Amino acid sequence: MSKITFTDGKLNELVKRYGPPTFLDREEPLFEGLIGSIISQQLSTKAADTIYKRFLALFNNRFPTPKQIIKIDKEKVRGAGISYMKISYMKDIAKAFDEKLIDEEKIKKMDDEEVMVELIKLRGVGKWTAEMILIFNLKRPDIFSLGDFGLRRAIRILYGITDEKEILKLSENWKPNRSIACWYLWQSLDNSPKI
Repeated sequence: MSKITFTDGKLNELVKRYGPPTFLDREEPLFEGLIGSIISQQLSTKAADTIYKRFLALFNNRFPTPKQIIKIDKEKVRGAGISYMKISYMKDIAKAFDEKLIDEEKIKKMDDEEVMVELIKLRGVGKWTAEMILIFNLKRPDIFSLGDFGLRRAIRILYGITDEKEILKLSENWKPNRSIACWYLWQSLDNSPKI
């Protein structure tokens, strides 16, 4: 990947500090990304990582198939630290994949808005989760997640901005690489996603 530079000096400092964004080199199937996003909803990165590892341990440290998630007893999953609500979301998503209601290849060909509409149809998948899938799984280059608390915190620390309209205005400067800008902003926090 060629080196990204921004017109924004603060972001360019982060580019120098953290080097190329590593998430671009990662491959993760859509199903795995959705389940991982459900697990990490409303959790710190550290807590999400711990719970995710416990979840994988239920399946001999391999990511489960949709059928395995459908079949596993919810009490076992609850024992890994996942709420009953998240378990029901995970089972619904697994069922949608098992019944071929979600076609990953078809989703890859959709534009960003179409992907959002398609994913939000799944119970438990809201705008934030769909945005994370667009950034990390589908590698869409120009996604900005206004609802992400980490991004808002990083912007408050670096730019002193808290107003949503001002944040969106600032993010316009990062087009067409807002997804990459998000990665650098997350890295600037102690609680950054280790992606």
